[in-house]
Amino acid sequence: MEEAIQTLRRWIEESDNIVFFGGAGVSTESGIPDFRSVDGLYNQKWAYPPETILSHSFFERDPAEFYRFYHEKLVIRGAKPNAAHYRLAELEREGKLKAILTQNIDGLHQAAGSQEVLELHGSTHRCYCAKCGRRYKPETINDCKGVPYCECGGIIRPDVVLYEEALDQDILERSVRYIARADMLIIGGTSLAVYPAAGLINYYRGHKLVLVNRGATPRDGEADLIVRGNIGEVFAQV
Repeated sequence: MEEAIQTLRRWIEESDNIVFFGGAGVSTESGIPDFRSVDGLYNQKWAYPPETILSHSFFERDPAEFYRFYHEKLVIRGAKPNAAHYRLAELEREGKLKAILTQNIDGLHQAAGSQEVLELHGSTHRCYCAKCGRRYKPETINDCKGVPYCECGGIIRPDVVLYEEALDQDILERSVRYIARADMLIIGGTSLAVYPAAGLINYYRGHKLVLVNRGATPRDGEADLIVRGNIGEVFAQV
């Protein structure tokens, strides 16, 4: 891995238009588990898989169960940015990194100081009424018990993209523009299995496609450099 990290370090030094695309693995070192990971008690506590509970139709059908899962699995207290978040923010301040495209909803990139963060799947730090659209502070849903309701009678929901919902078109278009113009694309902490977000890398036209991940991905054969390891440990060395 040392040779791969040396190459990654050199490519970063040579580049001035880097885009980073990250997934759940970026935040696991901050103590935020991938919600798809099934713990030993999972089948005793939940009657449905995560993808079902976090779907638009399930939210409308059973908001109480949705929020029981949301409060236990998606609201993480005390999580702090790790070395990867801080190094990416530093690269942005140096003028090398132009944007972060993230599938995560935890806001840790912003907490580390990054400015241009495109949240493909939204954020748990924003919420709104599903009926009238009124915006609320995140504490309204993150600290409540049961189902939170708006004054209009609608259910207040997190500003996250649920299964069966489309990604924000503006964010998608901006992401495509950043990737298409990048001279280096670093993909980290994602299995590249969730679409349409994973399909964004098809717009990259450069020759420094880097995959930083603990395991293999479907796009390994297209990478110019693969670094196996925890992303925080890798970025602490570049």
